[in-house]
Amino acid sequence: MVAVVVGAIAQRVAGLGFALLVSPFLVLLLGPHEGVIMVNACGLVSSGLIMSRVWHDIDWRMFLGLGLPAMIATVPASWLALELPPAPVSVVVGVVVLLGLGLSWAIQRTTLVLRGAGTRATAGAIGGASNAIAGAAGPAFTAYALLARVPQPQFVATLQPLFIATSVVTLTAKAVTHPSSAPDIGVLLWLLVLALIVVGVLAGDWLQRYIRDDQARGVVIVLAFVGAAATVVDGVSAL
Repeated sequence: MVAVVVGAIAQRVAGLGFALLVSPFLVLLLGPHEGVIMVNACGLVSSGLIMSRVWHDIDWRMFLGLGLPAMIATVPASWLALELPPAPVSVVVGVVVLLGLGLSWAIQRTTLVLRGAGTRATAGAIGGASNAIAGAAGPAFTAYALLARVPQPQFVATLQPLFIATSVVTLTAKAVTHPSSAPDIGVLLWLLVLALIVVGVLAGDWLQRYIRDDQARGVVIVLAFVGAAATVVDGVSAL
């Protein structure tokens, strides 16, 4: 419950963080498949609430450039997540994202800017696959934001429809390929989780007024690195 509230606050302030903070706990409690499904369902709600607040800052061109490859990659990745052992897949995804974040951070310290369609498509595809397998698309999208020097308000806003699109496709693909994998936690617990997401978003609304863009971007980068590293550690532990 604490992770859900903190994750929703991070999602409102930094644009991402819900899946990165909540996924490890839910995967441990519910298992890899059920945990990822619940993370996507909850993330869908939190992103929907936030998107209504940041609608005017959304970059729809960036959304299409990242979102279409992400949604396409989500379908085979959802199938792979069910057919292949999750541990080695998690390690591969986490390592790829860590490499991407490290390269993006290094490039950010130079004058080089990468905003091409190929960069967006690659980041989008990795994000979609990461979401289907590990429930966390944020690190890959963060890598693109660093490479393209995307302003923080625009990045926060555009992430929300991206998360909604990838979550909808992931949930649909998993429902079609493995309909019995939905977590059975009871109606009351679902309602409590949804209420806590609303509380977290409202708390994030208040906190967001006191946090500068550069501070929010720093939080994003740290969360992205921690989330990718946790994916690798979880996979290695399972191996």
